[in-house]
Amino acid sequence: MIEELALKNYAHIGDAVWEVFVRDYVIRKTSNSKLLHKLTTDRVNATFQMQMLEFISEDLTEEEKELARRGRNLPIPIGRKSIQHDYRLATAFEVLTGYWYLHDKERLNYFYNKFKTLEEFK
Repeated sequence: MIEELALKNYAHIGDAVWEVFVRDYVIRKTSNSKLLHKLTTDRVNATFQMQMLEFISEDLTEEEKELARRGRNLPIPIGRKSIQHDYRLATAFEVLTGYWYLHDKERLNYFYNKFKTLEEFK
């Protein structure tokens, strides 16, 4: 098993790591304050993170898939079921991102490079 910290801790740091990745991307695109904010908020949200998890899902190892599954099942304080699905998958994405950041920077960079191939990051 690859877990060393509580899954919530990986999600917490993973959320911050993802935001820094996105902010690093957007500052290279514009210096316009409103556009910086829009480009960031368009990519740092549950729906977008859920889409990124779906995008990388075929590249995950069995251990990573298990970590994501367990992260997806963490209790989250979201009431509406329609949003809950997105938040659960976003949490799974954050768990993976946090894990890679703390334990496997090479793997994290692999996925960063994969994300940069998407139209949303060109």
